[in-house]
Amino acid sequence: MEEPIIYPLFRNSSWSEAWTSSLFRRKAIGAIVLFIALVLFLPHFFSAIENREGIVLNDWVLNSLPARDFSVTIFIFVWSTSLLVIFRSVQQPGIFLMTIYLMIVMTIIRLLCISIFALDPPPGLIGLKDPLTSLTYGGTDIFITKDLFFSGHTSNLFLIYLCLQKKRDKQFALLATIIVGLLVLVQHVHYTIDVIAAIIFTWCLFTLTKRNAFFQV
Repeated sequence: MEEPIIYPLFRNSSWSEAWTSSLFRRKAIGAIVLFIALVLFLPHFFSAIENREGIVLNDWVLNSLPARDFSVTIFIFVWSTSLLVIFRSVQQPGIFLMTIYLMIVMTIIRLLCISIFALDPPPGLIGLKDPLTSLTYGGTDIFITKDLFFSGHTSNLFLIYLCLQKKRDKQFALLATIIVGLLVLVQHVHYTIDVIAAIIFTWCLFTLTKRNAFFQV
């Protein structure tokens, strides 16, 4: 796969070096402000979509899979991969800018898709226990079931895979994407189309933006 060329000026810079650039400071601060605003908005959005009526899809893949709880395994892969990209972002500020901006755009696209496609959860759903992700729902005791199309767990992990640079990092993130994508199906948290669409949407976003002028400085 072709190596991404996003933020080449900051790829090998330290944070102290990158911070001397006024352009980097503006983009970093802007990204943090946008990210915080989005996180504060999410509980209100999820509360609204949870109260609406949706349709149940006839998913032959899920129909053939007995539901089992893999919350702990999913939690481990999601947050170990997240910690990995945070660690690499500390080392390379270019990875930080690339990941956080693409994550913001991806989340907005996902919210639009959820708004358009009103789905009820698959039959047999087993609640995904993730105390950290639940904070974006408004609290650890709140469980959202209708944030379906497309899978946030799968898209976020695949986006991290695309943003990471080192071969072993990318291999681990890709493995995490595959495992979590399969396990959210086994747990009946998502429909098959949610997981497939997550990969497609993420790949398209990354491909369309990696050569955009905004990401070239």
